[in-house]
Amino acid sequence: MGSERSDSAGDETTALALKILVAGGFGVGKTTLVGAVSEIRPLRTEEQLSELGQSVDDIGQVERKTTTTVAMDFGRITIRDGLSLYLFGTPGQDRFWFLWDELLQGSLGAVVLADTRRLEDCFPAVDYFEHRSIPFVVAVNCFPGTRTYGAQEVSRALDLDQGTPVVLCDARERESGKEVLIRLVEYAGRMHTARLLDTVG
Repeated sequence: MGSERSDSAGDETTALALKILVAGGFGVGKTTLVGAVSEIRPLRTEEQLSELGQSVDDIGQVERKTTTTVAMDFGRITIRDGLSLYLFGTPGQDRFWFLWDELLQGSLGAVVLADTRRLEDCFPAVDYFEHRSIPFVVAVNCFPGTRTYGAQEVSRALDLDQGTPVVLCDARERESGKEVLIRLVEYAGRMHTARLLDTVG
């Protein structure tokens, strides 16, 4: 996303708007995270799960899920004065992945949500961003009643590149989600700075 410039009381300030993707497997909490942190009413493109869809999608561990995102979720959060994040939640099923390339354009980076009960479901998202050299953090959504794993355990299990942040979170809690987003912005900033230095060095 581009930056927007505004003048207030004679002082010139720059408002920066950054685009973030929220990705991960089916039923991992992407819609919940976007809705929890958004300061505006989030845009959702959810549809009821059909019997045909249930025969295609693995609903193990998420049997109570009745809807699914078919295009994207959208929300906005202001991290601090002059810095806003536009959040685009991706659909989790493989058959909607043709949308990812479009949503990725112009983004700073991504949050990959993970559920330790179905950790393998986030492998495709991790591979997607690694192969495109897009900065991302893995946010482990700590569902109630599930075993808690440490960040290093998750990093090893996913075979993440060294330095890729892993954060434990509760996608239902605004402050928890906000901390994940701040971590991503900080990490992506360091990555972009390092790449810039490499090009001029």
